[in-house]
Amino acid sequence: MRYIIAVVFIFPLFAKSYSQTYEIGAVVGGSNYIGDVGSTTYIDPSSLAFGGIFKWNRSNRHSFRFSIMYLEVEANDADSEDLRRRQRNYSFENKILETSLGLEYTFWEFDLHTGKPQFTPYLFTGINYTKSNHLLLNSQNEFEEEGANWEFAIPMVVGIKTTLTQKIIAGFEVGARYTFTDNIDGSDPSEIEDSYELATFGNENTSDWYVFTGITLTFTFGRKPCFCSF
Repeated sequence: MRYIIAVVFIFPLFAKSYSQTYEIGAVVGGSNYIGDVGSTTYIDPSSLAFGGIFKWNRSNRHSFRFSIMYLEVEANDADSEDLRRRQRNYSFENKILETSLGLEYTFWEFDLHTGKPQFTPYLFTGINYTKSNHLLLNSQNEFEEEGANWEFAIPMVVGIKTTLTQKIIAGFEVGARYTFTDNIDGSDPSEIEDSYELATFGNENTSDWYVFTGITLTFTFGRKPCFCSF
């Protein structure tokens, strides 16, 4: 993880700044979870996700990006293709509050000051800090909330964006989050307390993932380019 953080924050020091335009806007779409409960479909935006986003466009090719998002995740073993999961018949719901900081890199130049339509695919990565609920399976095979679960995650996002006007940019993206917890789904309550270790289930060697699929809509503002060093 430390190498990813280093790339995110050191790389821009070696680039020149061709634009100092900012963007602010909204993110909305769907979310899904991947782990030890329910379906193993990787992209299934079936739950609500929304938030706000801010970008600092340091050049025509890269931007610092900060966002805050609220995501709901849920899973039901009845939706799984795995017979063992369907027979087990667990289900859960959880809520995730996510803050994210990182670097967005475009495949092609994306110059907001030309006055011409712009379009490009992009990649984003960085570091997330998340809050969800710790879950614990009770004697009735139902999940109970057992306090807050604060953890880091790594976002891996691919998307496309285009200018609707010179001031408005729309994007579509799919982003997986690799978390550093295995208890979004309640499968590893030993993260809460060692005495809960007997209540663990599933694969203890893998962490939980969640995925966001949706659109971004941002409004640009700020001064025009100045060809100056970072």
